Amino acid sequence: MIGKKNVVFGFLFLVASAALGPLMVFKYQEWGTANAEKQVVVGKLQQLKAGEYAEDPETLAELEPKQLAVANAEAIIAMNKVGAIEFGIDSIKGGPHAHGNLESLLNIVVGIVLCFIAAPALWKQVVSWMFIVGTVMHSGMLYLERVFELPWASTLLGTGIGPGLIISGLLLAGLLAAKGFRGEIVRD
Repeated sequence: MIGKKNVVFGFLFLVASAALGPLMVFKYQEWGTANAEKQVVVGKLQQLKAGEYAEDPETLAELEPKQLAVANAEAIIAMNKVGAIEFGIDSIKGGPHAHGNLESLLNIVVGIVLCFIAAPALWKQVVSWMFIVGTVMHSGMLYLERVFELPWASTLLGTGIGPGLIISGLLLAGLLAAKGFRGEIVRD
Protein backbone atom coordinates (compact mmCIF):
# COMPACT_ATOMS: atom_id res chain seq x y z
CA MET A 1 0.00 0.00 0.00
CA ILE A 2 1.65 3.13 -1.27
CA GLY A 3 -0.01 5.50 1.22
CA LYS A 4 1.22 3.59 4.26
CA LYS A 5 4.48 5.56 4.45
CA ASN A 6 2.50 8.83 4.54
CA VAL A 7 0.34 7.59 7.39
CA VAL A 8 3.37 6.45 9.40
CA PHE A 9 5.33 9.61 8.58
CA GLY A 10 2.31 11.78 9.38
CA PHE A 11 1.85 10.31 12.85
CA LEU A 12 5.56 10.53 13.67
CA PHE A 13 5.83 14.12 12.42
CA LEU A 14 2.65 14.98 14.33
CA VAL A 15 4.35 13.83 17.54
CA ALA A 16 7.32 16.10 16.80
CA SER A 17 5.21 19.15 15.97
CA ALA A 18 2.70 18.58 18.78
CA ALA A 19 5.63 18.30 21.22
CA LEU A 20 6.22 22.00 20.63
CA GLY A 21 3.13 22.65 22.79
CA PRO A 22 4.93 21.81 26.06
CA LEU A 23 7.96 23.79 24.87
CA MET A 24 5.74 26.84 24.44
CA VAL A 25 4.25 26.28 27.91
CA PHE A 26 7.78 26.31 29.31
CA LYS A 27 8.49 29.54 27.43
CA TYR A 28 5.28 31.04 28.86
CA GLN A 29 6.70 30.37 32.34
CA GLU A 30 9.78 32.39 31.30
CA TRP A 31 7.41 35.07 30.02
CA GLY A 32 5.59 35.17 33.36
CA THR A 33 8.85 35.65 35.25
CA ALA A 34 10.04 38.34 32.82
CA ASN A 35 6.66 40.08 32.96
CA ALA A 36 6.77 40.16 36.76
CA GLU A 37 10.26 41.69 36.62
CA LYS A 38 9.01 44.26 34.11
CA GLN A 39 6.10 45.18 36.36
CA VAL A 40 8.49 45.94 39.21
CA VAL A 41 10.79 48.30 37.29
CA VAL A 42 8.02 49.97 35.28
CA GLY A 43 5.93 50.27 38.45
CA LYS A 44 8.81 52.05 40.15
CA LEU A 45 8.97 54.57 37.29
CA GLN A 46 5.22 55.12 37.45
CA GLN A 47 5.38 55.70 41.20
CA LEU A 48 8.35 58.05 40.81
CA LYS A 49 6.41 60.05 38.24
CA ALA A 50 3.47 60.31 40.60
CA GLY A 51 5.77 61.03 43.56
CA GLU A 52 4.44 57.99 45.43
CA TYR A 53 7.37 55.57 45.51
CA ALA A 54 6.90 53.80 48.83
CA GLU A 55 10.45 52.59 49.46
CA ASP A 56 12.13 55.89 48.71
CA PRO A 57 10.49 59.30 49.06
CA GLU A 58 12.30 60.63 45.99
CA THR A 59 10.43 62.03 43.03
CA LEU A 60 11.48 62.51 39.44
CA ALA A 61 12.49 66.05 40.22
CA GLU A 62 14.85 64.88 42.99
CA LEU A 63 16.57 62.22 40.84
CA GLU A 64 19.93 62.83 39.27
CA PRO A 65 19.83 62.48 35.46
CA LYS A 66 22.03 59.40 35.68
CA GLN A 67 19.63 57.74 38.17
CA LEU A 68 16.70 58.50 35.90
CA ALA A 69 18.56 57.19 32.86
CA VAL A 70 19.36 53.94 34.71
CA ALA A 71 15.74 53.53 35.82
CA ASN A 72 14.51 54.14 32.26
CA ALA A 73 17.09 51.74 30.82
CA GLU A 74 16.05 49.02 33.28
CA ALA A 75 12.41 49.49 32.27
CA ILE A 76 13.22 49.40 28.55
CA ILE A 77 15.37 46.28 28.95
CA ALA A 78 12.65 44.55 30.98
CA MET A 79 9.99 45.38 28.37
CA ASN A 80 12.30 44.22 25.58
CA LYS A 81 12.89 40.91 27.36
CA VAL A 82 9.14 40.30 27.58
CA GLY A 83 8.73 41.19 23.90
CA ALA A 84 11.57 38.89 22.86
CA ILE A 85 10.05 35.94 24.72
CA GLU A 86 6.63 36.65 23.16
CA PHE A 87 8.22 36.82 19.71
CA GLY A 88 9.91 33.45 20.27
CA ILE A 89 6.65 31.84 21.35
CA ASP A 90 4.71 33.34 18.43
CA SER A 91 7.32 32.27 15.89
CA ILE A 92 6.99 28.66 17.08
CA LYS A 93 3.21 28.79 17.43
CA GLY A 94 2.57 30.28 14.00
CA GLY A 95 5.34 28.34 12.27
CA PRO A 96 6.45 24.79 12.95
CA HIS A 97 3.69 24.01 15.45
CA ALA A 98 0.71 25.06 13.33
CA HIS A 99 2.13 24.10 9.93
CA GLY A 100 3.66 20.87 11.24
CA ASN A 101 0.35 19.74 12.73
CA LEU A 102 -1.53 20.59 9.53
CA GLU A 103 0.98 18.96 7.21
CA SER A 104 1.15 15.86 9.41
CA LEU A 105 -2.61 15.47 9.18
CA LEU A 106 -2.47 16.07 5.42
CA ASN A 107 0.03 13.22 5.11
CA ILE A 108 -2.21 10.92 7.13
CA VAL A 109 -5.29 11.78 5.05
CA VAL A 110 -3.45 11.53 1.73
CA GLY A 111 -1.94 8.21 2.78
CA ILE A 112 -5.39 6.81 3.51
CA VAL A 113 -6.93 8.28 0.36
CA LEU A 114 -4.16 6.82 -1.81
CA CYS A 115 -5.25 3.38 -0.63
CA PHE A 116 -8.65 4.00 -2.26
CA ILE A 117 -7.41 5.33 -5.60
CA ALA A 118 -7.02 3.09 -8.62
CA ALA A 119 -4.20 4.73 -10.56
CA PRO A 120 -0.77 3.77 -11.86
CA ALA A 121 1.58 3.07 -8.98
CA LEU A 122 4.11 5.59 -10.27
CA TRP A 123 1.61 8.47 -10.00
CA LYS A 124 0.58 7.40 -6.53
CA GLN A 125 4.25 7.24 -5.49
CA VAL A 126 4.80 10.74 -6.89
CA VAL A 127 1.89 12.10 -4.81
CA SER A 128 3.09 10.22 -1.75
CA TRP A 129 6.63 11.58 -1.96
CA MET A 130 5.45 15.10 -2.83
CA PHE A 131 3.70 15.28 0.54
CA ILE A 132 6.57 13.82 2.55
CA VAL A 133 9.28 15.93 0.92
CA GLY A 134 7.01 18.99 0.94
CA THR A 135 6.39 18.61 4.67
CA VAL A 136 10.08 18.21 5.44
CA MET A 137 11.01 21.17 3.23
CA HIS A 138 8.34 23.40 4.76
CA SER A 139 7.43 22.74 8.38
CA GLY A 140 10.57 20.66 8.88
CA MET A 141 12.71 23.63 7.90
CA LEU A 142 10.53 25.91 10.07
CA TYR A 143 11.24 23.53 12.96
CA LEU A 144 14.99 23.63 12.36
CA GLU A 145 15.02 27.40 11.87
CA ARG A 146 12.82 28.49 14.78
CA VAL A 147 13.33 25.78 17.39
CA PHE A 148 16.96 24.80 16.82
CA GLU A 149 17.92 28.22 15.40
CA LEU A 150 19.77 26.78 12.39
CA PRO A 151 20.10 29.66 9.90
CA TRP A 152 20.73 27.45 6.86
CA ALA A 153 17.18 26.10 7.19
CA SER A 154 15.76 29.52 6.32
CA THR A 155 17.67 29.40 3.02
CA LEU A 156 15.92 26.16 2.07
CA LEU A 157 12.63 27.46 3.40
CA GLY A 158 12.98 30.58 1.26
CA THR A 159 13.02 28.51 -1.93
CA GLY A 160 9.31 27.74 -1.53
CA ILE A 161 9.88 24.14 -2.54
CA GLY A 162 7.98 22.72 0.43
CA PRO A 163 4.70 24.59 0.00
CA GLY A 164 4.95 24.20 -3.76
CA LEU A 165 5.23 20.42 -3.46
CA ILE A 166 2.31 20.22 -1.03
CA ILE A 167 0.03 22.35 -3.20
CA SER A 168 1.05 20.43 -6.32
CA GLY A 169 0.52 17.19 -4.44
CA LEU A 170 -2.98 18.30 -3.46
CA LEU A 171 -3.78 19.09 -7.09
CA LEU A 172 -2.37 15.82 -8.39
CA ALA A 173 -4.10 13.80 -5.65
CA GLY A 174 -7.37 15.53 -6.53
CA LEU A 175 -6.96 14.68 -10.20
CA LEU A 176 -6.14 11.05 -9.42
CA ALA A 177 -9.10 10.83 -7.03
CA ALA A 178 -11.43 12.34 -9.63
CA LYS A 179 -10.51 9.62 -12.05
CA GLY A 180 -9.85 6.59 -9.89
CA PHE A 181 -11.36 6.90 -6.39
CA ARG A 182 -13.00 3.64 -5.31
CA GLY A 183 -15.16 2.84 -2.29
CA GLU A 184 -12.80 0.04 -1.27
CA ILE A 185 -9.10 -0.47 -0.75
CA VAL A 186 -7.22 -0.87 -4.01
CA ARG A 187 -4.38 -3.39 -4.07
CA ASP A 188 -1.27 -1.97 -5.69
